Amino acid sequence: MTVHTKARHALIIEDEILIAFEVEALLAEQGFTSFDIADTPQDALALALAHRPDLITADYRIVGGTGVEAVEAIHEQLGEIPVVYVTGNSDLLLGRKPPVVGKPISALRLAEACARAFTR
Repeated sequence: MTVHTKARHALIIEDEILIAFEVEALLAEQGFTSFDIADTPQDALALALAHRPDLITADYRIVGGTGVEAVEAIHEQLGEIPVVYVTGNSDLLLGRKPPVVGKPISALRLAEACARAFTR
């Protein structure tokens, strides 16, 4: 477990609430202290604009679009923010720069992917 002293905020883009809560719990173990959960690209952008995240996790398929669309809209408005894709559709993200964690989620793989996202 990595513990950080700085308060860190994560935006979780996921339309399955139980998975979103699982990601939240795993990120809390890594030292994240606050969270927003969005299930559409529009909600993700609005939440990011209201409280800039230090990290974004995004599923590929979400209500009304994709996590990729949400991340791109956020990056257009706020600039680069570290991203980890958490998805059961990892084959659709081949060739993307951000790390991808497959479902079911492994705490170790998520932690490793977050570390890679912050070193980019």
